[in-house]
Formats: sequence, structure tokens, C-alpha cells
Amino acid sequence: MIAKNIDIAYWNKQLKDKSPNQIIDWALQLTSNKIVTTSFGVYSEVLLSTITKQDKTIKVIWCDTLYNQPSTYKHAQQLIDKYQLNIHKYQSKLSKDEIDATIGLPTLEDDNFQQFSEVVKLEPFRRALKEHQPELWFTNIRVRQTELRNKKDILSLSKDGILKVSPFYYWTDQELDHYIKSNKLTKNSDYFDPVKALQNRECGIHLQ
Repeated sequence: MIAKNIDIAYWNKQLKDKSPNQIIDWALQLTSNKIVTTSFGVYSEVLLSTITKQDKTIKVIWCDTLYNQPSTYKHAQQLIDKYQLNIHKYQSKLSKDEIDATIGLPTLEDDNFQQFSEVVKLEPFRRALKEHQPELWFTNIRVRQTELRNKKDILSLSKDGILKVSPFYYWTDQELDHYIKSNKLTKNSDYFDPVKALQNRECGIHLQ
């Protein structure tokens, strides 16, 4: 694992004032074994448009919960076509009908919410990691999003020792909105994650 050879604290200081493009360029030199994850959420095009300028063939991992809004599926297809994404899509081993019949769409307070999270997102994501065995994982997590993410940085480690790189970590919503407008990108404002449920709650994969 490349993470063993990286002084994360040192490089977080070095990269803090670098642009996302510079951070991505630095990270891409580390290994050819890398992925970028996306939910095709609100600011998904920001990271995908930036990273594909430097690596057009990077594996794009999408764990589709099966409960996305129609607008999210439309947004996803538009970006897949626009950037010719090397998409690897993962879903529950159960169909949506089977999930609805056996688990339902629970709220956070329901006893079976953890089972729902496991079936629709966590198991598919673990399967993706097992199949691709990445050393480097580009993400779009940012500070101020959740309590957990406030404790991360541009570079962090997954539980499996994968080096996670978040090029836009210190960017605010306002900065991303300006970037989207300036670069004529699209924003998926209707995005809703049934596993995350609340804005300040983790979706699950970043606990891995």
C-alpha cells in the first residue's frame, strides 16, 4: 500500500494551499491503481470534470442505492456521456421490489435502518473495493459537512489503509457554486440519499 510510504500529516500541510488540480496531479503520480467515487450528488460534476481532465480512464465507482430521484439518474447519464466516464456501477444484490417487500424504506428511527443501509450501500461498496483493490481513492468529502468529515483532511486513510484524497476538502458551497457557474457545469440540486437521510449525517461509505 502506498499509504505506508506517505507522511500524511506532512503532505496535508504541503497541499493545504494547493489548487484541486495541483492536488490531483500530485496524487496521480503515486500509483496507477486508483478510483474515484461518486453518488452523482449535488456537486458531483465539480470533481468528475476536474479529475477526468488529468486522467480520462480512471475507474469511477458508483454505488446506486436504487432509490435515487429520476433527476439524479438523468444527471448521472449526462455526466457519463459528457466525460465518457469509465463507470463501474454497483447495486444491491436484491432488487428494489425485494427490498421494498422485505425491509421497506425505513426512517432513521426504524430498527431495520441499519439493515437497509447494509443492503443498499455498504455491501455494494465493500464489493467494489474487493474487486478493484485500489491504493488511492479520490473523494469529494469536505470540511463542515459532518462531524466525521471535520476530523479528516485533504489526505486521510480508510479502515483498509487506502489513501483517500479530497481535492476540494476546504472549499465552501459558495466557492463550488461560483466554480460551477464560471465553468458552465451542472448542479444536482434534487439529490437525496436515503442512507444519509440528513445533511449532517454520514452516508456510510466514509466510515469504511
